[in-house]
Amino acid sequence: MKRNVIETVMGGVVLVVAGMFLFFAYSGSSMRTVGGYELLARFERIDGIAVGSDVRISGIKVGTVTDNSLDLKNYIAVVKMNIKPNVQVPTDTVAEIASEGLLGGRYLSLVPGGDDQMLKPGAVIRFTQSPVDIATLLGKFVFSAAENASKKSDQPK
Repeated sequence: MKRNVIETVMGGVVLVVAGMFLFFAYSGSSMRTVGGYELLARFERIDGIAVGSDVRISGIKVGTVTDNSLDLKNYIAVVKMNIKPNVQVPTDTVAEIASEGLLGGRYLSLVPGGDDQMLKPGAVIRFTQSPVDIATLLGKFVFSAAENASKKSDQPK
């Protein structure tokens, strides 16, 4: 009986330590939603962008994606994001969907322009760039290489 009590107490201690680890890991990470003002951007495709994705300028997290929706009139993806209040974004900023690496996740990258006017809360970022589909590019490369090889083999020698 004494052994069962010790095992139960040790199991409880392990659970408390694991809970504290998760709390500190979450509070120390940049996974929390950024508060601030809202901006909108419209894209043809938003592959890999979900609610909670980072919004970055020069690789620094300055916001969070808060909502994705489909404009049913023209079938364009609308992305809502919150930007930190101390970060002002010029009106000629470009919003592009970037990849963290070849197999990594995606984030929304803002490339500020040089305009003196800043976007107001609720404004729409006019210039956007949808993500590049690596599989499609690779397929085009492979098929064009195969086509070129077959053309060369058809030529008389």
